Amino acid sequence: MERQKTSTFEDLVVWQKCRELRKKVSTLVKSFPKNEQFRLVDQMIRASRSVTANIAEGYGRYHYQENIQFCRQARGSLYESIDHFTAALDERYIKQSEFDEFRIEIFESIKILNGYIKYLKQEKSNN
Repeated sequence: MERQKTSTFEDLVVWQKCRELRKKVSTLVKSFPKNEQFRLVDQMIRASRSVTANIAEGYGRYHYQENIQFCRQARGSLYESIDHFTAALDERYIKQSEFDEFRIEIFESIKILNGYIKYLKQEKSNN
């Protein structure tokens, strides 16, 4: 199978996957209580946006090490999102089944991101 050349961060599977996650988070938090608007809701939206923004910014740096560092920050935001979902579960804003679905999706995103980081490290070594 021939590897497709990426011309923009939007072509990256990891960015596409995390974009879908970001959209789902945005939809979910609309059902949270109004008193959480500037607390948990804001944190969940910021973390999910941070993931895609860091992937995009790293892609635009054109240096492997900088790109890797931004991807690591994106990975940190994915882990942060799990903690926010735990808080939402503890406050009973989401059901266990919703938490489980998001947790699986977040870990799938982390796995893809780790693969991208590994690829970047290999490319850095080859150049």
